[in-house]
Amino acid sequence: TCATSVRSAMARHAGPRLPLIVKNLIPTLSSVFDSQRITTTAFLAELLNSNVVNDLMLLETVMDNMMGRQKDTCTLVRMLALRGLGNIASASPEKVRKHGAKLLASMVNGMDDKDDPNNLVALEAMSSLSKLLDHVEERDIQSMLLHIAIRIRPFFDSEQPELRQSSIVLFGNLTKFSEGEVFFEQILNGLVTLLLHLQDPKPEVVKACKFALRMCGPNMGCEGLCDMFLNHLREDRSLHYGEFMNNVCKHLMQSYPEMLNRLILTNLFYFKSNWVDIRAAAPMFIGNVLL
Repeated sequence: TCATSVRSAMARHAGPRLPLIVKNLIPTLSSVFDSQRITTTAFLAELLNSNVVNDLMLLETVMDNMMGRQKDTCTLVRMLALRGLGNIASASPEKVRKHGAKLLASMVNGMDDKDDPNNLVALEAMSSLSKLLDHVEERDIQSMLLHIAIRIRPFFDSEQPELRQSSIVLFGNLTKFSEGEVFFEQILNGLVTLLLHLQDPKPEVVKACKFALRMCGPNMGCEGLCDMFLNHLREDRSLHYGEFMNNVCKHLMQSYPEMLNRLILTNLFYFKSNWVDIRAAAPMFIGNVLL
């Protein structure tokens, strides 16, 4: 919050002095003190949220320095650097198209961060990637699409609701680039989880699942299922879950009878879910599929 306020004030009033300020701040990104690297990274990350970096031709300089922080020993610095790179989507969308491959690679590296016990870096990478996807070229995302989909899948069931929400929203956004059998398989792999988490205890996760399923619908080759997702999973509409799942299962078995075993086995995993409503939804799902 402090970095946001300082950035806003600087963008409004510092104007021509900003290049010199940035030049003097950049050496502190290599400081031995975590606090200095954190403070500077936070400020520069927020600066990327303002079009002033374009006006003063600072964007490439700040962006390159944020990318250079990806291997910082401090988790918070790595997280803030990814936040800054994601901020480019709102301030300079045309630059996202220009630097799409590098920005996407940074997000993928963040999701693969091996020294991130609380998944703070992964969470920021998923959130920032969702922002960038509206502006990247399709050719840049296609080569990474499958890796990202597989990498985020375990987060759907994370104990941290923020990770569930961000990963599911990102999955929904990825479907805009889906084509062919490869990504269709990822949709089928995630389908049971998304449908069960419509009973998630956190409203923001339920909202994310509704969004992801609406995005998946047109890619599933089943008009009835697509219509159900679009009509019944609107954000402003309450859901009668039992009736909805009964009809979803009818469409699934009519369109994909070969999925029966996969649907049953995936649901069996959720019989031991920590969330009671999801534990209850899984056997109901199996019962509807068998009927």
